[in-house]
Amino acid sequence: MLTEYIDSFIIWLTDERGYSPHTIVNYRRDLLEFAADAGKEIDITEIDTHTIRNYVYSLNNKNKSSSVARKLSTLRTFFKFLEQESLIGQNPMGSIAMPKQEQHIPVFLSVDEVFALLESPGAEETFGARDRAMLELLYSTGMRVSELVACNMANLDFDIEMVRVRGKGNRERVIPMGEPAIKALRDYFIQREVQLKNRLQQGKKFDGEAVFLNSRGSRLTTRSVERLIAAYGRKAGIDKPVTPHVLRHSFATHLLEMGADMRSVQELLGHASLSTTQKYTHLDMVHLMKVYDKAHPRARRN
Repeated sequence: MLTEYIDSFIIWLTDERGYSPHTIVNYRRDLLEFAADAGKEIDITEIDTHTIRNYVYSLNNKNKSSSVARKLSTLRTFFKFLEQESLIGQNPMGSIAMPKQEQHIPVFLSVDEVFALLESPGAEETFGARDRAMLELLYSTGMRVSELVACNMANLDFDIEMVRVRGKGNRERVIPMGEPAIKALRDYFIQREVQLKNRLQQGKKFDGEAVFLNSRGSRLTTRSVERLIAAYGRKAGIDKPVTPHVLRHSFATHLLEMGADMRSVQELLGHASLSTTQKYTHLDMVHLMKVYDKAHPRARRN
């Protein structure tokens, strides 16, 4: 049955590729949707290009091109796995073209907006020091929110000013931390130590490994971080939605604007492919055109 092969594929993604739980859920959902369309009882060898094309046709009638592309990418990975495991003879995705997608320029903050955001956690707030450290670390390193909440105390090395993170596909990388981030973390650790001592005296549990803790002494979740950052964005008076990923976009954009090369930014962001990083070239060109229009004596003026 098709669902049995899906289960084997999910186990492979989890154990061999180290995909995040969130990614696993998305893959499973997409594949079960395909199974419902093709027939859960269908023999895997009966799935051919015609089956896939019928599925694509049904997707196009009720999904955006970006959603269709994601679902087809899931199928491509799934059938490639089956081919590698010699479970199928011919890959039915071989002649299926991916839909063209619009190139969306990532949303990012100006340097002034970032500074306003970083200053928004006040000393009067219970977890102001924690939240300031969280924001500083996100902007200083460009790490994903999932990498931030998974960060342990052992991952931080203040002597060499680096943080070790484990990203998508279980790939590990080491990222430099700026001095403001290190200072913010040191300030927060004073508060964190008091919090843990209080919980210890009260006989309450806490997560001593996690860097960022909530009021119950547990590791912060991605949802909590997203809510906090959105709230600080509003407090800072920023007139656009502020998310952890917007901070990541801002990190990459500001590096490129200051002359960093694309390969270095790719390494810092933890992108497996340079093509993923190249979406920031659109931002870099916008910046270059502004500089050109402002500085060149023969540039067009609006």
